[in-house]
Parts: sequence; C-alpha cells; structure tokens
Amino acid sequence: MILLFVGDVFGKPGRRVLGRLLPRLVDQWQADYVVVNVENAAGGFGVTPQIMEEFGRLPIDCFTTGNHIWDKKEGVALLDRHESLLRPANYPEGNPGRGLHLGETPGGVPVAVINLEGQVFMKALDSPFRVADRLLAGLDPKVKVVMVDFHAEATSEKQALAFYLDGRVSAVLGTHTHVPTADERVLSGGTALITDVGMTGPYDSVIGVRPDKVLHRFLHQTPASFDVAKRDVRLAGAVVDIDEETGRARQVTRLLIEDPGP
Repeated sequence: MILLFVGDVFGKPGRRVLGRLLPRLVDQWQADYVVVNVENAAGGFGVTPQIMEEFGRLPIDCFTTGNHIWDKKEGVALLDRHESLLRPANYPEGNPGRGLHLGETPGGVPVAVINLEGQVFMKALDSPFRVADRLLAGLDPKVKVVMVDFHAEATSEKQALAFYLDGRVSAVLGTHTHVPTADERVLSGGTALITDVGMTGPYDSVIGVRPDKVLHRFLHQTPASFDVAKRDVRLAGAVVDIDEETGRARQVTRLLIEDPGP
C-alpha cells in the first residue's frame, strides 16, 4: 500500500497549495491512505472549525498536529469532536483529544497513526519512547501498518525514536522544524525515516513567517507580529510504499513541490 504524508501546512498559502496539489498527488501515487499535519493551518498557529471544514473536502484520512494545536481555543474544542484529528499522545491525561487513530484503506487494510511530541528543547512531556511502547502494545496484532508523526525539535531525538521503533512501525516521519531534511531511508528492520518532511507553505520566509518580522525580534528583542509570508509556496511531504502483510516499508520518497498556481 501507499501512504502519503504532508508536513506542517502553514497558513493560507499552505492551505492553498494543499488544495491544488493533494488530489493530483493522490492520483499520481495511487495513494491508499493520506495523513496531513495541520497544526499551523490557521495563520501559523492552530486550526479552526472553518479550516477543518475546508480540509474535509480533500482526500485526507487523518490529521496530525503538535505543540501549536493548543493556540486556538476553537481548535482545541475540535479534538474531542473529530476522531481523525490528533494531538501528541504524550500530553498528560485530562487533556482533550487523543494521539492514536485507527483507520483503514479503501481496500480494508487497517492503518494506525500515532502522533508524538519531542522532549528536547520543548515541553517536559511524558517520554515519547515509553508512550509509543504503550500505544503499540495496545494495538490489535492484525494492525500491521503503523505511521508515527514525531513532532520534535532535535534531529537526534527524531532519529533515535526511529531506531527505537525500527521493525515495530512502518514509518517515523518528523515534523515541527519546517526545514526538510535529505535523509530519507528505510532502516534495517523495515521502518522508513525522514528526520523532517518540511513545511507546506511559503519558503521565501523564516520557517513560514515574513523575514522582516523575524529580524525585528532578533535585532531589537522586542515583540513583533509573526505575519505569514506569501511567496515561493511549496508542498512538502513523503510517500511510503509499505508491505501491508508485514507492515515493513519498501521505499520512502521525499516530496517538495512548487505551487503550480491557479
């Protein structure tokens, strides 16, 4: 089976290129299952009911997020209403939402998606390694295809989780830094790895934000609004070819595609 994952959709430019390119990518790759990270979809911070309605018109099976899912109150309220909208599983109990989604392809192949957040340079959350152990232990043995969106800052932590889960999940695909890495590979146990698939949004920017606004903060150390940039919009993601009988990845392909325009 073919799993298509799209990284960090950033603001309106990211939503626009996703809408233009996703249907044709599904056709081009004959994708069986589509996962999209949407934590930056609303102006770079969180998601809203209107945006989720917009995404509902696209061929997306599951939505992952990260630390910015909490930035819009109306978005937080969606976590208990949309089973396919995840937040990192290693946040403490008592928070809304869930970090694991069970779905299936049109052909009936079960697919599990796990959303985790890193600890290095981020919040003091539960160990993503131990939480992954717990979630995998609770899966039905019939579920062979498992994808992990690891929303983390440190390259080392992302790679370490992939090696820790090698042979137990089909793919560990990194998000959060918005900078795509050229280290796609399949580990010896059959787990596909990309440290960060990159941002779907404007690349004439500092990780999605207008450079002048970011430079103001660095140079003056005083607040400046983080406005979404608009130029050089691209879709970033990955395509993973998975043996549905074993859950082992056969191949992983990195995507970085320019917006074709109207």
